[in-house]
Amino acid sequence: MKLEDLSKEQLLEEIKKLKKRKKFGLVWENKPEKVVEKCKTELPVLEEIKEREIYKKSGLSFNLLIEGDNYHALSVLNYTNAQNIDFIYIDPPYNTGARDWKYNNDYVDSTDTFRHSKWISFMDHRLRICKNLLKEEGVICVTVDDYEMPKLWLLMESIFGEENHLGTVTIRNNPKGRMTQRKVSLVHEYALFFGKSSKSFIKKLPVKPEEKTHKYILDEDGSWYVSVNLRKQGVDSNATNKKGKLSDRYYPIYYSPKTGEVSVSEKLEIEILPIDMKGTKRIWRRGKDAIEEMFRNDELWITETSNGFQVYFKFRGGLKGESPKSIWYDAQFSASEHGTKTLDKILGAREKFQYPKSPFAVKQSILCGTDNKDAVILDFFAGSGTTGQAVLELNREDGGNRKFILCTNNENGIAEEVCYPRVKSVIEGYSDVEGIPANLKYFKTSFIPKSIVSDDTRTNIVNKSTEMICIKEGTFEELFVSEGFKIFKNGTHTTAILFNLDCLDELKEKIQSVKLPSSIYVFSLSNDTYDQDFEDLSVEHELCPIPESILEVYRKLFKD
Repeated sequence: MKLEDLSKEQLLEEIKKLKKRKKFGLVWENKPEKVVEKCKTELPVLEEIKEREIYKKSGLSFNLLIEGDNYHALSVLNYTNAQNIDFIYIDPPYNTGARDWKYNNDYVDSTDTFRHSKWISFMDHRLRICKNLLKEEGVICVTVDDYEMPKLWLLMESIFGEENHLGTVTIRNNPKGRMTQRKVSLVHEYALFFGKSSKSFIKKLPVKPEEKTHKYILDEDGSWYVSVNLRKQGVDSNATNKKGKLSDRYYPIYYSPKTGEVSVSEKLEIEILPIDMKGTKRIWRRGKDAIEEMFRNDELWITETSNGFQVYFKFRGGLKGESPKSIWYDAQFSASEHGTKTLDKILGAREKFQYPKSPFAVKQSILCGTDNKDAVILDFFAGSGTTGQAVLELNREDGGNRKFILCTNNENGIAEEVCYPRVKSVIEGYSDVEGIPANLKYFKTSFIPKSIVSDDTRTNIVNKSTEMICIKEGTFEELFVSEGFKIFKNGTHTTAILFNLDCLDELKEKIQSVKLPSSIYVFSLSNDTYDQDFEDLSVEHELCPIPESILEVYRKLFKD
């Protein structure tokens, strides 16, 4: 339509749109995506595939594998896991032009003039709804190569904020290099780290004693230390300031060679001051009030050397961690050397999935993003399931109880024939590798129609809400199941879902018998939680109306 054909109101609307345009940043042709548009007429839910449950050990959390389009899976997770995720790791399609991904069910190749706009639209839809899943201190890591790196960086800045860019790592992932005709042969890719807020930060990586230049000693309690002189050296350790005043860290330590006694409160035969070999007054690394306790705890001792008596102590801080570097070049991070070979060893499934990530690279990324050993890790481009393996191996290495949530479609059987079998093999053991005890629930995305008659939609979503509520509450053990209500539990609390108010008294009786705090979800067309009806329930409980709590989330996500 030409400008002269527009009405006054239409012209004003176009002017408003022009004013809203960005003056700086990423601009692209936004392309409608069918899976996104679908949510305007149908609402996503989850259905459990019972026969694929893996249960190995009580007391462990359940890991989740969700089969379906990741936009739909993320929509459900916005209800079940809002602000609950510690770290997100994703390895999306790189949009190389080699028909490696689909947009609206059609492969995108190098001849598609809108392939960059389609990829950015595709990523924008998912990154925006995954942001709400992160805790305030949460971190997301996205791997990418040169094809979309500049655009992705700008997109993530627009979503997470320029100030929350926590670093970009270059990973040597293909030492032989990618074959090209005109370009430099690529041997690397990137990992972009962004935080949810100013509370997010990159964690220090643990260091092994053998990787340190100092010689570490294994203590009796299993910890490591290095022997360090208590006298501090360096320009910042002079005992006197510019005005000639002595530091309170300059004081005598007394020692008795006969008894081995060390004291700062009682004068003994030998007096030791923090004076170096050149006669310069220095300071001790610890305050006067700590010395005698360190000696009693066998953390401090005195040795006679050619330079006189020296005070040493057990320094343990060197293994607390080091900041990760911006280049990861070790062979263990290589996808070609450790990604494909690892998957082949587990499944012999090389032809099923190309270029799986190295578990070592994923583990390193997780440790950069969170030091919480009970962390929830999300990967919504799960592919072959490398992230699941990495999380389980980290738990085995440091005794953690991390939990993963993997989301993948079933394109070419990737969910059923690669991702799930891989995770199952890691849990149960494969080849000569011992299994790692863990629990897993398998779900598929499904849909209910968004009816014009809202009561129909409410009834339908309540009937399909059980799995979502159990994920939200982390309660999967069935206690009581009937047509009128269901009750589930874990080790600390129960979850009750009341479908029929006629069964209210029976429900309360069952909850009372378990004697655990309870989250009670009550079906209500009017958003009423029926508080008065639960006043006589003596166990600690919280009431929540359904499906309103679910619909409220979906209204925000799927605005028309």
